[in-house]
Amino acid sequence: MPTLARLGNIKIQMFSDDHAPAHFHVRTPDSKAVVRLADLRVVRGRLSPSEERSAMAWARTNREFLEDGWVDLRRR
Repeated sequence: MPTLARLGNIKIQMFSDDHAPAHFHVRTPDSKAVVRLADLRVVRGRLSPSEERSAMAWARTNREFLEDGWVDLRRR
């Protein structure tokens, strides 16, 4: 289930073989970042301010979906 959402040119992704802590990836044509689910903070990489605003707004609205997705992927 790598791509969970597309927000224009922004992809929100999660990978089954990824490491803890719970997180998701944000990828654009020009940048990428890793966002921790616990506090929705970018812990690696960088996004433009507008890309970060869009990704975080989506993540706040879909936080339960992201948390459930992390649990489901870890069970595989």
